[in-house]
Amino acid sequence: MAKIKIKQIGSPIRRPEAQKKILIGLGLGKMHRVVELEDSAEIRGMIKKLPHMVAVVEG
Repeated sequence: MAKIKIKQIGSPIRRPEAQKKILIGLGLGKMHRVVELEDSAEIRGMIKKLPHMVAVVEG
């Protein structure tokens, strides 16, 4: 499968608990951290829930 790189651009401070859990599920949690994950519908859905906190670096 294709890979996707995701970078955290927003802080989880003062965010709802559900958004913090999504960040942890993506393997993020600290600012400017980049993770490479499989490009799947589940990952894309998690990214759509946090457009203000994560960015796709490479597609």
